Amino acid sequence: MLDITTIILTYNEELHIRRCLENVCAFSKKVYVIDSPSTDKTVEICKEFPNVEVVVHKYPGNQAEQFNWALDNVQIDTEWILRLDADEYLLPELVKELWEKLPNLSNNVSGVTFKRRHIFLGRWMKRGTYPVMILRMFRKGKAICEQRLMDEHIELLMGENITFENDFVDHNLNNLSWWSQKHVNYAIREAAELLDVEYNITGNDSGDRNLSEQAKAKRMRKLKYARQPLFWRSFAYFCYRYFFKLGFLEGKEGFLWDFLQGWWYRTLVDAKIYEIKKACGNDKEKIKIHLREVYNIVL
Repeated sequence: MLDITTIILTYNEELHIRRCLENVCAFSKKVYVIDSPSTDKTVEICKEFPNVEVVVHKYPGNQAEQFNWALDNVQIDTEWILRLDADEYLLPELVKELWEKLPNLSNNVSGVTFKRRHIFLGRWMKRGTYPVMILRMFRKGKAICEQRLMDEHIELLMGENITFENDFVDHNLNNLSWWSQKHVNYAIREAAELLDVEYNITGNDSGDRNLSEQAKAKRMRKLKYARQPLFWRSFAYFCYRYFFKLGFLEGKEGFLWDFLQGWWYRTLVDAKIYEIKKACGNDKEKIKIHLREVYNIVL
């Protein structure tokens, strides 16, 4: 086994967890499933794997806090930590790359970025958004998950980050009704994030954080996006993905992916922002109170 502890956050993931565990247990010394807790067969399935330990911890409201809790409270005896979602898995080429490269990495390398590919309605979305570069593996004690409502990244505390050549996969098997409802729930958190970017409500400046270059570039794009007019920006983003990034070459699935995730969802986010601004104007304190009292979101 590789000197890796894999941490997976779960809540009612019986549809995905077996596939994920069969993938990571083949190369991980230890796997921790941090369950929220689930009410389906997630934990029961996990017990079938000898090197998997389930730790039940009530979900604190966001992935970053849950993951950081795991880093502080489970016993990790390996050099490396891999962060994975239950609906994700590593391609064989990436697993092979781990076996070949990980034992020989320089001590000054503390983080490893992978390329993420999305499979939507059974089809790999090769164009439009691919590849998404994400730092998902790091040395023990050398990184934490930055505290954000959405779009959280692993933040290196020291050392350098390198990028591997091969992919891991985000392949959710739930239907479109589930997917749409999830994004309805995401929309208010994304709206709160964009309001914070626009008005600096929290007063946090993450510019000096040791994020990967890909994460920093993504943040700069989000800052630029937040400065564009409501509603127009979601339409422009869809056009960018679907036409300029050639998403239209991915058939009906590509249209649905770029329309739903690139236009519909981001229009819903803008609608939430519009609604909040109608209630609060540009008053940062009123927005902060409104988010807390109406949506139970604390900035």
